[in-house]
Amino acid sequence: MKEVVLHIYDVTNSGSEKTNNTILQINRIFKDRIGLGGIFHSAIQVYGDEEWSFGFCEQGSGVFSCPPGKNPMYTYREHIILGETNCSILKVNQILRELSQAWPGHSYDLLSKNCNHFCDAFCERLGVQKLPGWVNRFANAGDTAIVVAENAALHLRQAKDEIVTASKVAYRFMAGLASNSRATPESPSYSNRGSPRFQGAWFKNLMSVGAKPSAGTSEIPDETDDSPLYRQKSSELLQHNSRQNS
Repeated sequence: MKEVVLHIYDVTNSGSEKTNNTILQINRIFKDRIGLGGIFHSAIQVYGDEEWSFGFCEQGSGVFSCPPGKNPMYTYREHIILGETNCSILKVNQILRELSQAWPGHSYDLLSKNCNHFCDAFCERLGVQKLPGWVNRFANAGDTAIVVAENAALHLRQAKDEIVTASKVAYRFMAGLASNSRATPESPSYSNRGSPRFQGAWFKNLMSVGAKPSAGTSEIPDETDDSPLYRQKSSELLQHNSRQNS
């Protein structure tokens, strides 16, 4: 049995101090204050003194390693122990070789195949739990199921003005990175991401979906589209967005 450790960083590699500070502010609001998520890089450590992750490159594998917590591209945030694996070091090396072949650098996609998706795939092969939902929630917001935690909704209402402002910055940051990636303008994965319809859907899911906060909340039943509470929250959100856009 060997411990599997998740290392998490704030994504502060924009080259602009102002942008990096904005990202840190977004992460403080969305993760530290209300437990929804943020803009993060992740890596997995198991055996040895290396952490493994995934990123873009034009040729070869996108899988790479560096000393734990020492990736120079980002700002280290924290580590989380995900459990223990039964895999031997030989088996882990075999898994990494297979993942290196299956995850070429040119296949990197900010919203659908990023470092956090890689870490989830690695953890699945190691037989431990996947990443906490908040780590990759910004990328997954467009596809997240409608599950709202009562405590998160309360905090959202209390901090709604600050959250709306930060979420707009977060969306512009994510959409901007996606549009500057390798995909062409005709690529199906990017063609609609800058549209008001996509932005509205991304923002709505991020605000109202959000799975469960990372800590300090109680379990409640799932809310469906037909439930009165869901309709009430949707109405409140639409009215709030209307006021913000007016």
